[in-house]
Amino acid sequence: MRLERSNEQLQSAYVEIRDMSDELKDAYTGTLESLVTALDVRDQETRGHSVRVAQHSLDIAQMLGIKTEEELLTVYRGALMHDVGKIGVPDAILLKPAKLTEEEWEFMRRHPALGYRILAQVPYLRPAAKIVLAHHERWDGDGYPRKLKGEDIPLGARIFAICDTYDAIISDRPYRAGQSPDAALAEILRCAGTQFDPKVVEAFEAAFPRWREEDHGAPRRPLYLPAWRQDQDAPGRAAG
Repeated sequence: MRLERSNEQLQSAYVEIRDMSDELKDAYTGTLESLVTALDVRDQETRGHSVRVAQHSLDIAQMLGIKTEEELLTVYRGALMHDVGKIGVPDAILLKPAKLTEEEWEFMRRHPALGYRILAQVPYLRPAAKIVLAHHERWDGDGYPRKLKGEDIPLGARIFAICDTYDAIISDRPYRAGQSPDAALAEILRCAGTQFDPKVVEAFEAAFPRWREEDHGAPRRPLYLPAWRQDQDAPGRAAG
């Protein structure tokens, strides 16, 4: 009887610790999203872009078979914080309405490495920092900063590259109107095997019919709520 009671107490303690861990993860993610929202205020042109891309990256990651919560969080955090390195880019370059000079582009290309250095200082963000460092690499090796090629590029960065391009194409910019989702799909399919990983493009194409029905200007779920927990934690769901 005493052993049975001890087992029950251990199980109860485990559940309590697990729930506390989930709350901490949500708090960390919520803090990151608040930071990204603050950074977006600086660059109105891409307002809301990081959160949308992070949510889409989660969708693709799950379709590609990434299942563990830690791996999914890494993809989400990496996509969410991809442009944190732009905090070191002067407004004169970041917000310049005209075409950048080659020298200015060279400065802009430093932001992945700066973002990596910022995030790598935080232990729980180090895996996501690798995505940030590689988010401008290309499947054919013609990206930057390290000219990684193929599967040498972290999977999270390969996923992000497609979601980033999709959101950029369909979003309005001061110098052009956003294009249709179908136009974005056509461009991404055209770049499979050169700019993008063909297998990730296949997953994107499978997700596309659902994405094209969304209002991309509004988050599909509370920002702090990880996508893989949306169903179990949705408001109004009966406790089980």
